[in-house]
Amino acid sequence: MGLDTLDGALRGRADGRLEAVVRRLDRVLRADPDASFQVAAYAQGRLVLDAWGGPHLREDSLLVPYSASKSTIGVSVALLVQRGLLDLDAPVTAYWPEFGQAGKAGITVRQLLSHQAGIPEADPVLTYGELLSHHTAAARLAATFPLWRPGSAFGYHGLTIGNLADELVHRVTGRTIQAFYDDEVRVPTGAEVFLGLPPECDGRLARVLPMVPPLGQLPETPYQPLRALVLGPRPGPRVDLANDEASWRFGHPAVSSTASAKGLATLLAGAVTGIDAAAPLLSPTTVAAVGQQQVRGYDEVLARPDRAHAIVFQKPSAELAWGGPRSFGHDGAAGALGTVDPDTGVAFGFVIARGPWPGGADPRAVTIAREVGQIAW
Repeated sequence: MGLDTLDGALRGRADGRLEAVVRRLDRVLRADPDASFQVAAYAQGRLVLDAWGGPHLREDSLLVPYSASKSTIGVSVALLVQRGLLDLDAPVTAYWPEFGQAGKAGITVRQLLSHQAGIPEADPVLTYGELLSHHTAAARLAATFPLWRPGSAFGYHGLTIGNLADELVHRVTGRTIQAFYDDEVRVPTGAEVFLGLPPECDGRLARVLPMVPPLGQLPETPYQPLRALVLGPRPGPRVDLANDEASWRFGHPAVSSTASAKGLATLLAGAVTGIDAAAPLLSPTTVAAVGQQQVRGYDEVLARPDRAHAIVFQKPSAELAWGGPRSFGHDGAAGALGTVDPDTGVAFGFVIARGPWPGGADPRAVTIAREVGQIAW
């Protein structure tokens, strides 16, 4: 069955069974002349939606999806687990001996990669230059005493999980996570999710635009010390992680990949279901192990009561109700979303130029991901 060509405000292609989704997205674009997004989905490895609209993005645009970038870490780690090169229950020190400093000798790979290690920030706070390096931030984190007893709680390691995973992959493979991901994941799947944008793609890069608070005013929020420490100002020159070349050229795996919506969906479909009858990168056993929920409850960093994580990936919650109990994925601070559900075989991607306030996955994208998964493909 072919895809229908879309010729309204929403352009692209869609399976006829997505007529209601297409109508809704078309209405969004007609109601808001500033709205600009891409949306894509695979079902059982077949492309069923590839669409875009708005003044700020083209069909071939790439932008930084913030933490939706973490899917690159999740799939890379899963491959190492599948190949027997990384044991989730081994101590991190089995691969990275220096990590055992400052009371961290007992932290397992599982805890490190599910936000339980207590090092969402270094002491003192990391600079942007340290974060955008392959080993400097990792060495600083290895010397840092955890902010909570590892395993007693969890809190979003929004940036540092990328540096920690990079060092872990390097210790196991001898390659940076960017190099490993490119060779073993991106090229085999054909996913346009880059860790370090190639210069030949520079002309496709779109800016991430600032969110606009209601009435143009920032609401007052309670003081949350851990959130302020991890997400607050950093010493030294500031880097715009989405729009500064220093960030997207480096390709921080936790926050500054460059991607399209189709790229995010392709990455997850290629890993979990395979595409167009090709075998997936990951076996069902590996998918189950990496997609298994590790923690749920109060996030010490975000100060949010209903957050859940698998290995690297997020799990569905009341706020992120994108799929069934075995689904997993990751949102981004400015509205992006990438998800996959092994039970329905649906992989979904969404990027947006200006996300809705106050940030995180665009609620419209969450709803659409869930609805695509409810169709009998």
